[in-house]
Amino acid sequence: MRIAIYARVSTQDQQTLPLQIEAMRKYVESRNWTIVQEVQDIRSGVSERKNRELLLKLARRKEIDAIVVWRLDRWGRSLADLILSLKELSELEVGFVSLTEAIDLRTPTGRALAGMLSVFAEFEREILRQRVKAGISQARKKGGNHERPRTAAQHAYTVKKVAEQGVPKAEIARRLEISRASVMRMLSI
Repeated sequence: MRIAIYARVSTQDQQTLPLQIEAMRKYVESRNWTIVQEVQDIRSGVSERKNRELLLKLARRKEIDAIVVWRLDRWGRSLADLILSLKELSELEVGFVSLTEAIDLRTPTGRALAGMLSVFAEFEREILRQRVKAGISQARKKGGNHERPRTAAQHAYTVKKVAEQGVPKAEIARRLEISRASVMRMLSI
């Protein structure tokens, strides 16, 4: 079998990277599989992980037969993300093995566990929906604004000062890392 191993650490726990890699290599070697891709990410779980995307591309092109990870939380950013990516791998007929949780989605037991995880993911989404609705309802009762706070507004003074110097709106937006629409809105006030 052609295997890709995926190791990820956040910047806080970089010491576990060698541990993850060693455990996955031993696991793959004990089964006489071949590691064709070894990927490491050093990022928090919520940020974009291009190296993980590389593995998904390899799976879509049928260049790997399975992905091995040390723990599920190293692969998924959230329960919903985990379920979606595992579902895609299943549909592509690419196996997924998590060493710590002893999950192998190539087996009937592993697929049953993935099904249970998807139920919990749906439950988590529904709870979040209910909380959002309750928060909006409470804000309306108080007569308050229930929109997301405008973070670009903190740059209003700077936007006006820089615009007075003749700097184009697009350049102001780039410098302050805000949208051009936000710049235009602040200058119209």
